[in-house]
Amino acid sequence: MSAPRVGGVVMVVDDAPQSLGPLCQALEEDGYTVIVARDGESALARLDLVTPDAILLDALMPGMSGFEVCRHIKQDPALAHVPIVFMTGLSETTHIVEGFESGGVDYVVKPVRSQEVLVRLATHVRNARAVRLAREAIDVGGHGVLVIDAQMRVAWRSPQAASWLRELFPSASGGLPSDWLAWLSAGVSPEHSSTGANGQVLLLRNLGPVGLGEQMLLMQRRAEPSAAANRLSTASLTPREAEVLSWVAKGKTNRDVGDILGMSPRTVNKHLEHVFEKLGVETRAAAAALASREMG
Repeated sequence: MSAPRVGGVVMVVDDAPQSLGPLCQALEEDGYTVIVARDGESALARLDLVTPDAILLDALMPGMSGFEVCRHIKQDPALAHVPIVFMTGLSETTHIVEGFESGGVDYVVKPVRSQEVLVRLATHVRNARAVRLAREAIDVGGHGVLVIDAQMRVAWRSPQAASWLRELFPSASGGLPSDWLAWLSAGVSPEHSSTGANGQVLLLRNLGPVGLGEQMLLMQRRAEPSAAANRLSTASLTPREAEVLSWVAKGKTNRDVGDILGMSPRTVNKHLEHVFEKLGVETRAAAAALASREMG
């Protein structure tokens, strides 16, 4: 039974596109819309107008090589998720390694076999779509995602992660802050906290490998404490006052608190008067609500 069609848009970049006529025809028959570019410059210009689901890229072309084009694409956060499959007559190990290091996900040797390309392409397109949806869902949940390659470069960033990097670490110029690099290089802890330029803290968790030499980082912005929590933390309650307040927050009456702590209800009330004054509240309910929020 044949695999279901994936569909979508595929960009084919080759200085001799006429030689790829059968491949382009096979792509269209498989449900893809095919966009053709004859060189790297025109390919990058087309990418300003459309974001394809995948790119089939010739490695050797006049002007910019396919490897250079690939690096340009991977540096653009809006395009970095697009899978790039190299097509070339070069089969030496050094060229294959360069293809992967520049950001390619696969490598097919010319003359290309259309059926093989279709199968490989379908897999990469499905994977890229699934990963993109998962990353966007994480953004919606208040997290950001970074994918880091083997050279500690940002291979992909979710919109939320990109926003936080620009806001909190502008001096990193789109790369990783120095303390992140030190943390990742040490490889000791899966978690790290980093303070940005405005004093905000990002909590990072290394989720481990997700591809060839790549690893995924989950980012979460530490919430700023509320004004009420700040008041409680700076109120300088005595240990006894804190004990009384904790029991009041649990719904205990003065008599209950007195029985628990071994004091009279009148003494409990005196402690509460001091608590109200230090917290800047006037009622038992307000103090209890403040303590409940602080204690989670």
